[in-house]
Amino acid sequence: MGNLLRIALACVVLALALPGGAQGRSLNAGIAAYNRENYAAASAILHPLADQGDARAQSYLGFMYSTGRGVPQNYVAAAYWYHRAAEQGDATAQYMLGLMYDKGQGVAQDYIEAHKWLNLASAHAAPRNRDASARIRDAVATKMTRGQLGVARLRAAEWAPIYEHPPAGVPH
Repeated sequence: MGNLLRIALACVVLALALPGGAQGRSLNAGIAAYNRENYAAASAILHPLADQGDARAQSYLGFMYSTGRGVPQNYVAAAYWYHRAAEQGDATAQYMLGLMYDKGQGVAQDYIEAHKWLNLASAHAAPRNRDASARIRDAVATKMTRGQLGVARLRAAEWAPIYEHPPAGVPH
């Protein structure tokens, strides 16, 4: 097992040293550090990427701030990073931001915004996650008036991603 770890670390180091596509490899290195529970290293790698507009790095940082992994727990910072990623269409960030609005963590409690983000998360989620997102969205709907629900649905219908760092092939 030790040899496999050394080979994996050598691959990460080599990937980071190669020119071109460095941001993608850096993101992978940040995620790998996170998965190894080396949260301080993950934060150091992901923070600059998130600042540059990488939605996945922003989503990871949001989770790290919400749980206090590698950074001090801070719901306001978590909501900030989730919001930036959610605006770019990251379904995980949309889901987590919806939960934060539902609970009033790091943001003012707002069922309309919660429903909007959970609705978008459900629409953008991978098929295996879609039902769970929809169930949570529907649970939030039980706390809302018909008027609030209509506003939330309208906001979701009018939403369009705003990319900070457009993916390849997406016009600016």
